[in-house]
Amino acid sequence: MRRLTSLSLLLGTSVMFSFTACKNGGLFGKKKESSSATGWSYNDPKMGGFSVAKNKDQQTGPGLVFVQGGTFVMGASEQDVMGDWNNIPRRITVSSFYIDETEVANVHYREYLFWLQRVYGESFPDVVRKALPDTLVWRSELAYNEPLVEYYFRHPAYNNYPVVGVNWKQASDYAKWRSNRVNEKMLMDKGLLSKADVNSQADDNTFDTKSYLAGQYEGTPGKMSKATKSEFKNSDGSPRTAQFEDGVMLPNYRLPTEAEWEYAALGYIGQNPGPSKKEGKRGEELIMNRQVYSWGTNNSGLRDIRRGTWQGQFLANFKRGSGDNMGMAGGLNDRASIPGPVTSFFPNTFGIYNMSGNVSEWVLDVFRPLSPVDGDDFNYFRGNKFQTLYLNGDKEPEKDSLGMLKMRDVTDEESAGRLNYQKGDVINYLDGDSLSQVDYGYGITSLINDKSRVVKGGSWNDRAYWLSPGNRRYLQEDFATNTIGFRCAMDRVGSPEGNKFKTGQIFKKQRQKR
Repeated sequence: MRRLTSLSLLLGTSVMFSFTACKNGGLFGKKKESSSATGWSYNDPKMGGFSVAKNKDQQTGPGLVFVQGGTFVMGASEQDVMGDWNNIPRRITVSSFYIDETEVANVHYREYLFWLQRVYGESFPDVVRKALPDTLVWRSELAYNEPLVEYYFRHPAYNNYPVVGVNWKQASDYAKWRSNRVNEKMLMDKGLLSKADVNSQADDNTFDTKSYLAGQYEGTPGKMSKATKSEFKNSDGSPRTAQFEDGVMLPNYRLPTEAEWEYAALGYIGQNPGPSKKEGKRGEELIMNRQVYSWGTNNSGLRDIRRGTWQGQFLANFKRGSGDNMGMAGGLNDRASIPGPVTSFFPNTFGIYNMSGNVSEWVLDVFRPLSPVDGDDFNYFRGNKFQTLYLNGDKEPEKDSLGMLKMRDVTDEESAGRLNYQKGDVINYLDGDSLSQVDYGYGITSLINDKSRVVKGGSWNDRAYWLSPGNRRYLQEDFATNTIGFRCAMDRVGSPEGNKFKTGQIFKKQRQKR
């Protein structure tokens, strides 16, 4: 009797669940979502076939951590010992974004070179040659560093050490390559591209995200594209390529802007605990201490309150003084005479390693001395040189010999009628152009020009002063040193608080009298 009762309850529950599922469009019936503006159904071939992907959160790309944006004071926080005062503090807001948990390591860069060699090595050997890091950056007239010239980049003992000898251009090219490899794998995992093409790509038929989106990549469709019931079908039933609106691919990897890098390095979220999953519990919008270095828990760096485990230990890899790169035998202070592994030393409250010390890092910005009124106070960046898609005589996009979609610079004539910008190249906007009424003579009367890129963070061979995230230096974009590496960043789409959170303050509707 008990068994019969249990079975009846189970069957009753099943029938009720089936009815509910049918009613709500699940399991036995799929309710089509319709436009709140026109009433027409989405993803319905009988209603025009307009394709709309379900709302979804952005995936976190390989190697990245989420950085919740906000307002902060950007600029120097220490005495200006260099005497040039080119980084006056000013308050700005940075949108949420992603940044690499670690610096790009030797093994990551060797993976990049391996791919270039396999795809372009025979037809375009210069592509591989131009990507090679300059290992001679270790050489010095009055030092014996030849072992580092020979082994630092190649020996497996240094696999997870930050790559150096890479200039700004090479770092930017690596970020583009990484974007394409990550998006290509995501399309393969989704079944939209076949894995059979992995080792057969060459020259102009290599996967490039922009080329794929423009229908210029001749790849083999995967199982999903051939399926009879698929969201990736045109209204006539033919397979289509995924578009960015489908949410399958990620935004591009790139170098972080100076504002993003500095904000991520400071990790102020540790001083202002953020929201929980429960609505209503938020931080106090209060930063109690302006940090000098990137670690934010116990700013003094003297003691771990919970365990007392790092009393007096070095939290970063830097040079304590002239001739003292790692302390004395038996008492090495930072245990690294050169750069250390990318996951060594104390991570900040965003969980990011080595934003102070180890190697300095390239960022996206063109270097200029800054003033209190310089640039926007939202997502500040100097270095915009706007581009658009190149179209041939038939008004069609084209690929170059390496499979990349051709782009061209936006002209001043195309920009003249706009309200938000009037030129295609605005690197010198309000700083040496006609509107600023100032002429610095960059590249003529100073060492600064349009190829001078900002370098942030101290290195293994720098004094503690340079470890402060607010400090900045510059170097020509085609130069490299043994103290500069890089990490990548990515745009964030969706809620600024992270996945599973809503955007904006959400309130219940008030009942209206009818």
